[in-house]
Amino acid sequence: MNRRDLLKLTASLPLISTASAQTAKPAFRRSRPGDPSWPTDARWQELKRQVGGQLVRVRSPLEACTTAPGSAACASVFKGLKNPYYIRDDVALTQTSGWADAWTSTASPWAVAARNAADVAAAVDFARQHRLRLVVKGGGHSYQGTSNAPDSLLVWTRSLDSIVPHEAFAGRGCTTPPQPAISLGAGTIWRDAYAAAAKAGRYVQGGGCLTVGVAGLIQSGGFGSFSKRFGLAAAGLLEAEVVTADGKVSVANACTNADLFWGLKGGGGGSLGVVTRLTLRTHDLPNFLGGVFLTVKAGSDAAYRRLIQRFMSFYRESLFNPTWGESVRFRADNTLEISMVFQGLDQAAAAAVWKPLFDWVAASPGDFAFATPPMIVAVPARNFWDAAFLKQNAPGVVLSDDRPDAPADNVFWRGNLGEAGWFLHAYQSAWMPAVLLAPEREAELADALFASSRHWTQSLHFNKGLAGAPPAEVAAARDTATNPAAVEAFALAICAAEGPPAFPGISGHEPDLALARRNATRVGAAMAELRTLVPEAGAYVSESNYFEENWQRAFWGANYARLRAVKDKYDPEGLFFVHHGVGSEDWSPDGFTRPA
Repeated sequence: MNRRDLLKLTASLPLISTASAQTAKPAFRRSRPGDPSWPTDARWQELKRQVGGQLVRVRSPLEACTTAPGSAACASVFKGLKNPYYIRDDVALTQTSGWADAWTSTASPWAVAARNAADVAAAVDFARQHRLRLVVKGGGHSYQGTSNAPDSLLVWTRSLDSIVPHEAFAGRGCTTPPQPAISLGAGTIWRDAYAAAAKAGRYVQGGGCLTVGVAGLIQSGGFGSFSKRFGLAAAGLLEAEVVTADGKVSVANACTNADLFWGLKGGGGGSLGVVTRLTLRTHDLPNFLGGVFLTVKAGSDAAYRRLIQRFMSFYRESLFNPTWGESVRFRADNTLEISMVFQGLDQAAAAAVWKPLFDWVAASPGDFAFATPPMIVAVPARNFWDAAFLKQNAPGVVLSDDRPDAPADNVFWRGNLGEAGWFLHAYQSAWMPAVLLAPEREAELADALFASSRHWTQSLHFNKGLAGAPPAEVAAARDTATNPAAVEAFALAICAAEGPPAFPGISGHEPDLALARRNATRVGAAMAELRTLVPEAGAYVSESNYFEENWQRAFWGANYARLRAVKDKYDPEGLFFVHHGVGSEDWSPDGFTRPA
């Protein structure tokens, strides 16, 4: 056997051992309501006592619509589905109302409204003992329906929202020097985390959408508006408190349960355990945070193609660095929609960066026009998540929770309004490697983006890709379970189609499946144009195609074999199941049956 053959054999061993472990598992069927094995009322009451009365018999507000779809009560529910805080505060709801031909948001019959890790452990033990499907809802943001809970016991972490800043934190059992950090309960949302860190003069890397839950985002890898500067959110994890499948409350960090710790950093939420608390490193708070917003309309296809190439050249020359993040949309109506953010610059400095592009557009009035004039804003970073400040100084940027008794700090970015309650028709993503930015490939990239936009609006999210980030943040991201393709990518391409909140069986709010399928076909065609450049591009697990066939490779690449080994160690019987989560290949699509 030569050296090359030996290396090939060695590399295949983890996959071989994983496969043998899978085939050794016996057939298994989880309990559903009505089954003889479903817990009796007495058993449910026993669980209720164990969790201090925090067992909830779930009633969906949509019941008002099934009985009277034209009623004021039903209208009020659908109005609430456009408010992410209304969704967050109801145990029966999820941020996404469903996905065509995939799943529909459906309430669990029972939920444990956990107040602490002990409540979570009791729920996990109960589910294991009674062969129940177990799911977890934090913020409720999951395009794949992972916080969806039909016929299951739901662990609801809404009340686990503690926030504790640390001037000097060291992981349990670790001898590394203490560092500034912040501990967040699993039910915390990023708006509250950012505000608390900023109040302490620090920044914590998290998600761009303010109402996303911290635990789900960290376990998915986690990209925020400023990831080009502060790196992958999961890479900032210092320690996690997690309830494993055996019902034990454990600590995972670089020194204790290090393999589980690695898996929690990007291995996908709901697959390895129930995270109850996370401690994340914090960074110096920049002086300023801000954004640049504009749309440019091209007068012809040829001009639009030229605009795309010029913008991508401008991005490579001026924006491909830690200062800049967020996105650009290439619309089918020959419009370029730019929504970029920056850190560390004041308004004048940001304007100077963009002046060459603005001048280039203005120099060809016959070909281009500013459909929306450029707007550049910069605010002190300490005020960036201050609800009162934003309402007063940037009223068009944020929307408020409009419920009469809502806290005044309940705000969310206006740009995220469309995602509240939406019914997905299609959603696909692809990592775009930085080699595509090379000058010799500039025309090729522009051609693909233009061709893609002929089918559907295509977008590039520059903050979701770590090429161009500081070397230390790139190295930290490599030490996570996240697909290594993210480290080499300058952006994540996202193409999606959606409709308003929709539910089968509710008159006037039924999903338009014919339209959804047509739109899904167009989204697929748009992404196919980009995949001519990157046929084996991976996808971001949190923002991906529900119907992804080779999801293990797409979501985790070479990391999947190691992730599967962590799964088999900490959850050998597969108690934790999510769609296209680690180990889900052992189970039926609904997670209730494991064939022999």
